[in-house]
Amino acid sequence: MKPCDENILKVLELVQEMVAVAEVGESDIEDDSCAILYGTLRDSAFQIKQIAEAEKDKHIKKGSLK
Repeated sequence: MKPCDENILKVLELVQEMVAVAEVGESDIEDDSCAILYGTLRDSAFQIKQIAEAEKDKHIKKGSLK
């Protein structure tokens, strides 16, 4: 597997971790600024995931990633 393909998969793993941290953090919210932090983390994760999935699809179509 090419390094660029490995990096896309790493990004997708990081996105999963970001969502998991946001979920745990949201259960421990103490104030509004915490809610903003974890909401931003979750939103960012979904935006990054969308971009990474699009790149992954391009690489699959090129045949470099399965």
